[in-house]
Amino acid sequence: QFQLEERGGGEVQPGGSLRLSCAASGYDLDTFAIGWFRQSTGTGQEREGISCINSRDGSTKYSDSVKGRFTVSRDSAKNTVYLQMNDLKPEDTGVYYCALGSPHPATIQACARRDFASWGRGTRVTVSS
Repeated sequence: QFQLEERGGGEVQPGGSLRLSCAASGYDLDTFAIGWFRQSTGTGQEREGISCINSRDGSTKYSDSVKGRFTVSRDSAKNTVYLQMNDLKPEDTGVYYCALGSPHPATIQACARRDFASWGRGTRVTVSS
């Protein structure tokens, strides 16, 4: 069975932290680019690429909105990718998804939804006081 499963979402106050995980079954994450995407609440919101990592060379990309606060990493032994989110803000609220893409530099630099497939079901993050 091929699937991705995101975990670690929850409700946190502004300034707090969460660590999301993306665990793969049936896929070897060492052969993919993995993207983290956020879909904010509200009708018609698109999934924004917020962080991508190329498992082949470890290169990463962050959106300007999360740069300096979020860190993407991977654990090959656990076949899992993580997203450490610090200094969370209300605008970070949304559903977070991980997805797989081709491990090419252009895929990482763009970190765009169009280049990713095999999506997980998402995990919800709420940042509120």
